[in-house]
Amino acid sequence: MPLSPLDIHNKEFTRGFRGYAEDEVNEFLDQIIKDYEIILREKKELEDKIKTMTEQMNHYNTLEETLQKSIVVAQEAAEEVRRNSQKEAKLIVKEAEKNADRIINEALTKARKITIEIDELKKQSKVFRNRFKMLVEAQLDLLNTDDWDQLLQYEVGLTDIQEQNRLQLEPEDENLSSI
Repeated sequence: MPLSPLDIHNKEFTRGFRGYAEDEVNEFLDQIIKDYEIILREKKELEDKIKTMTEQMNHYNTLEETLQKSIVVAQEAAEEVRRNSQKEAKLIVKEAEKNADRIINEALTKARKITIEIDELKKQSKVFRNRFKMLVEAQLDLLNTDDWDQLLQYEVGLTDIQEQNRLQLEPEDENLSSI
């Protein structure tokens, strides 16, 4: 066990014949006690400092481990997010392809229907054109007949119409008077 300043102070030397000068030894021992106390105090301070630094180092080591674990967890999370994003992107692409196929199929169906309707309208327009042509030709035939010339030559006056009208009414008047 190391000496303490108190051990040095309490140390008694045996006296011998023609020994050392007691005052010089005591002064030297007092100086040793002071220096030893300083050394012990510094040692205690250094031990406290070492303890504090060891605690700090342990704290920082724990913090470093925690950060390393956090980095690993963050990397794993980032990887998971990346994988999920890729899966979601693939799903979006598949959905878009399905929608595109559906839209194309609907457009093709509509185009077929429109083509059929156009063909039907063409047929109907041909039928209408032929009927209208026949009607116009029939009307032209009517106009080209000689009956029109005869009608233009026929002259009926107002007295003729009145006379004919009176003749048609007389038999009716005789029928009415007999009643």
